[in-house]
Amino acid sequence: MHEHLTVVTHPLVQHKLTLMREKETSTNSFRRLLREISQLLAYEITREMEMTTKHIETPLCPMDAPVIDGKKLALISILRAGNGLLDGVLELIPAARVGFVGLYRDEKTLQPVQYYYKVPSELENRLVIALDPMLATGNSSAAAVELLKRSGATNIRFMCLLAAPEGIARMKKSHPDVPIVTAAVDERLNEHGYIVPGLGDAGDRMFGTK
Repeated sequence: MHEHLTVVTHPLVQHKLTLMREKETSTNSFRRLLREISQLLAYEITREMEMTTKHIETPLCPMDAPVIDGKKLALISILRAGNGLLDGVLELIPAARVGFVGLYRDEKTLQPVQYYYKVPSELENRLVIALDPMLATGNSSAAAVELLKRSGATNIRFMCLLAAPEGIARMKKSHPDVPIVTAAVDERLNEHGYIVPGLGDAGDRMFGTK
């Protein structure tokens, strides 16, 4: 991917996102919609994966058919809300390797605090897709990407549901080499660091917590 920011404007993505934004949407529906959107976003973010050919036999004749090249890609869920995107992408790419980065945002400083980190081996040889529904301040996302780079990852992409201009700017400043794929760029952050108009706290809505 060459663009730093890609907004997926497909009608299905935008329709499902609107349903997720509605405050009356149930936890069950929110979770289902997030899984469905994640698959549509995954289609876009994997569009330029490297390909090779494999010699196969069809029922009619032999042929050299296209297959994905290289090691299995790595999906990295930024906990906890990243798991909502992870579930859907794994349905689409079940052979992917999976890792987790545990970060939470200090509500006073808005800075990330790390509490867990477990990722697949040989990240330097894999396409690595970091998953987090909300790119708000960008502090946690930038910190997660930095951890992945320290583990050897060089081909990283970031997938989110919603992004704020502040988060996009933060990521571009810290990681200009990491493309971002999102369903929408909202207006701004409020004084508490939440995306406006947004959809609330994605983790709380997905897990039914307050």
